[in-house]
Amino acid sequence: MATAVPSPTPNPDATKYTLDVAVPGMVNVDSAEAAEAEGNAFATAVFRAAGVASVFATANFVTVTRQPGADWEPITAAVQAAAADHL
Repeated sequence: MATAVPSPTPNPDATKYTLDVAVPGMVNVDSAEAAEAEGNAFATAVFRAAGVASVFATANFVTVTRQPGADWEPITAAVQAAAADHL
């Protein structure tokens, strides 16, 4: 079960999540449809949170960009649940 710890970035619409595991490969998707089309269960789960604009993951971190004004709380919960379930 992986964990994801959030930390701010210079961009107020992006948050970096440091993982305690390595991401298998690289993830770079900008829509729920693309995540599903690629068969990426982790990104698909993150996109279930309202307001997610893109997901980028590599090595041991994930960066999520939100749509302007979206609430970070459900996005962070989705990232943490997706990490626990899919990484």
